[in-house]
Amino acid sequence: MNVGGEVILVVDFGSQYTHLIARRVRELGVYSKIVFPEITISEIKKYSPKGIILSGGPKSVYEKDSLSVSDEVFDYLVEKEIPILGICYGYQLIAYKMGGNVKGEKRKEYGITNVEILDSEGIFKDLERKETVWMSHSDTIKQLPVGFELLADTESIPVAAFKKSVKGTPDFPLYGVQFHPEVYHSKEGKKILGNFLVNICGCSQDWTPAHFITDTVEALKKQIGDKKVIMALSGGVDSTVAATLIHKAIGDRLFGIFVDNGVLRKNE
Repeated sequence: MNVGGEVILVVDFGSQYTHLIARRVRELGVYSKIVFPEITISEIKKYSPKGIILSGGPKSVYEKDSLSVSDEVFDYLVEKEIPILGICYGYQLIAYKMGGNVKGEKRKEYGITNVEILDSEGIFKDLERKETVWMSHSDTIKQLPVGFELLADTESIPVAAFKKSVKGTPDFPLYGVQFHPEVYHSKEGKKILGNFLVNICGCSQDWTPAHFITDTVEALKKQIGDKKVIMALSGGVDSTVAATLIHKAIGDRLFGIFVDNGVLRKNE
C-alpha cells in the first residue's frame, strides 16, 4: 500500500535504531515503511518508493551470515536510480557491494564525534563545515569503490560519508554516512535526512498521520468486504489501535474478545 502517494522504504538489518529512522522520516512529512532485507523487486515495484534507506546493523558486511538485499534487488535499485541512503551498516554494505574495501577496526568507535564536511551540497546542504554526529561502529571503509566521491571525514576514519559520482550525472542518488543522523546526538541529523528526502528523493513532505488513518480504513474496507471479524484484544496500545481502525472500517461487524487471565494490573 502506497500511503499518501509517497513512501520511503527502510530496510531493517537488525539495528536498534531502525524504527527511529522510520519515525524521523514521518516527522519530516513523508510516509515510511520498514521492510526486511529479503524484499523482492516485485514488492519494490508495488510500493513504488521515492527512496530507500538502508539501516545500521550488528553484523559485519563481509561475514558469511550477514544480512543483505540480493544482488538482483540492489542492481535494480541502481539501474532505476532509486535514491538510496545507507546508514552505518547500510553505508558499508553499499561500498562492499560496489567493490570497496570494508575492514574491522581494533576498537569500536562509539559516541559523539566531529565530522568535517567536504561537500556542502546534496544531503549536507546548509550545514556547517564541522558538525557533531553520533558514531557506533567497529568496521569502516578503507577504500571507496571506483566512481565514488568522499563527502566527509573525521580524525579517526578516512571516510565518514560518500556519494556515487558518475560522469554527466553528478547528483546520482546513492549516498552513505557512517554515523547515525536519526539519533538526537547528531545535531543536524534531521536536516541531513530532510535533505535526502527533499533534495535527493524529491518528496513533497505533505504526509500526516491522518493520511495513514484514512488510507488504512479504506484498505480494510476493501480487504474485509461484507464479512464479519473476530479479534483478540490484549488491552494494550497495539491491539486497541488496530481494533479502532477496524471498527472505523466495518462498525458493528467487529467482535472483540478480551480474556481476563488473572494477571492484569489492579483494577484493570
